Amino acid sequence: MSTTELDKGQPADHAPDPEQPEALPARSVKDREEAGEELDLEWFERSTGYDSRFLGKNFEVPFPKLRADLKQDVAPLKNGGTILHYTHFSIMMSKSRCLAFYTAVNVDGSQLVDVEREKDRWYFDPRIDQKYQYGPELYNDNDIDRGHLVRRRDPAWGSAAAKANVDTFHFTNCSPQHKSLNQKTWLELEDYILENARNRHLKVSVFTGPVFRSDDILYREKFQIPAEFWKVAVMVKENGQLSATAYLQTQKQLIVSLQFAYGKYKTYQVPISKIEALTGLNFNKLQTCDPLYRAENSIGHVIETADDIRL
Repeated sequence: MSTTELDKGQPADHAPDPEQPEALPARSVKDREEAGEELDLEWFERSTGYDSRFLGKNFEVPFPKLRADLKQDVAPLKNGGTILHYTHFSIMMSKSRCLAFYTAVNVDGSQLVDVEREKDRWYFDPRIDQKYQYGPELYNDNDIDRGHLVRRRDPAWGSAAAKANVDTFHFTNCSPQHKSLNQKTWLELEDYILENARNRHLKVSVFTGPVFRSDDILYREKFQIPAEFWKVAVMVKENGQLSATAYLQTQKQLIVSLQFAYGKYKTYQVPISKIEALTGLNFNKLQTCDPLYRAENSIGHVIETADDIRL
């Protein structure tokens, strides 16, 4: 599929937006997804991804490191790399789980753009083998949402906002989530982080991912569905100090065998060390910037309103 060529017969002064894929032909979005639709490699040529120095030259926040035994499970890029770079965000994929180990996004609250959401159109990423990407075979005809790990609105800032919006609709940025989780508590937490960035003109770096467990349920005899998701948000506070907070959201009470049941679930603010223990990731020195670091209540606490969040 070409993202740059003019349609035949189209006047030169009506060239398609280079930061938007071409319009859909008669074939449906579903049919194109099932056929393995990809954007051209040229689409990604200028994608530099997550910036570790985004918060300032004195506040480098690098990618998390994987535990030694997990490194062999990193899905390789066709060019030999290990990290997929998009517009303002990056992703590392798990080879065995076909989902992201983690995503990393930079959010600039002073330049956010409200990009209109049109009909969702998801893509496979051509830079990585499709066998390492769960696609429509998992998400169609059930109550499982295509949960954005990097939410659509977060990287949509600055002059490349429209391109960033499209980038979030890659299956690499997708993780199966029960529709109740995706649309309620987790969304409220994401809204809180984004709106604070917007209202206070903050820059925020956010890491997100699933918790992989060996006993995650097997769905449709092929797909293991994560029961928990985590998020780490990093920002510079008004006092000039770095703040890193971690959150855990569970689906466990929603998942019963291979079916789904509605139940109460909660979002927790937890120490970063808890996320590290659950995921095998190492967030370097962010532990010491965590308000729960060495706190008496080291297991964390339930978040029910924004007032429960400690920065």
